[in-house]
Amino acid sequence: MTLEETFAKIDEVMEKLSDDSLPLEESFTVYKEGMELLGNCQKTIDEIEKKVEELNNDT
Repeated sequence: MTLEETFAKIDEVMEKLSDDSLPLEESFTVYKEGMELLGNCQKTIDEIEKKVEELNNDT
């Protein structure tokens, strides 16, 4: 999944969590999914930052 696709999924999670009719147990499941997606984004961003730093150090 690309970073952009992951951001889109996070938007979907945020919309679901904004729904007041979402049952509490389902809210926890959706929240957990969102946190996993955020973790994946952070990992990808960290990897990209590392590559950029390596490129900058090579010049």
